[in-house]
Amino acid sequence: MSINVAIDGPAGAGKSTIARAAAKHLGYIYVDTGALYRAVALYMLRQGIDLSDTELVGRALRGVDVSLCYDAAGEQRVLLCGEDVSGEIRTPQVSMAASQVSAIPAVRDFLLELQRKIARENNVIMDGRDIGTVILPQAQVKIYLTASDEIRAGRRLKELIEKGESVTFEAVLEDIRQRDYNDTHRQTSPLKRAPGSVLLDTGDLTLEQSIDRLITVIREELDGAV
Repeated sequence: MSINVAIDGPAGAGKSTIARAAAKHLGYIYVDTGALYRAVALYMLRQGIDLSDTELVGRALRGVDVSLCYDAAGEQRVLLCGEDVSGEIRTPQVSMAASQVSAIPAVRDFLLELQRKIARENNVIMDGRDIGTVILPQAQVKIYLTASDEIRAGRRLKELIEKGESVTFEAVLEDIRQRDYNDTHRQTSPLKRAPGSVLLDTGDLTLEQSIDRLITVIREELDGAV
């Protein structure tokens, strides 16, 4: 039986970075479900699809072929119609578009089975917005990872500047708050803390401390489940 760790939390909480490092340490597969939604969003943007037209988005899904693979270093790569778009899906424009498409039921249904199939076949740490509540409700470990919006905005700003983006703290903070609102108020699978999940606030922790704390929580929860 595979071990499933479900991590949920708001945008910019560091879920991907922390979960990826913990998975590598534990020898699990890391699954960034947000990357799947970003890939769908990128496809829609490339096609000029109006994201507010849910029926049009639903029909356009017929042309989407998204999958995950792993390179020689074990890093997750995202393929969209055979093209590696792992870098392109990380722009602010795609981030906001991903928040929009993730609220569309047809998109969530489209990606649901892919995510569950990966979890059935591997020991995984999977992060997203509705992993513990919808995708993997039977996961042995559920964690809600968060930090204040100001701290999350500061972290995201640093990442974008390092990538050469020209952005301000105010703009990033507004983006974070808008995504939080979108994620928590959408009708389909809104972001919320799963029952029985462990709350992990990384606001006062360094990256290394956050990774260590996550690994500790996973081990404690698994020991308690035995």
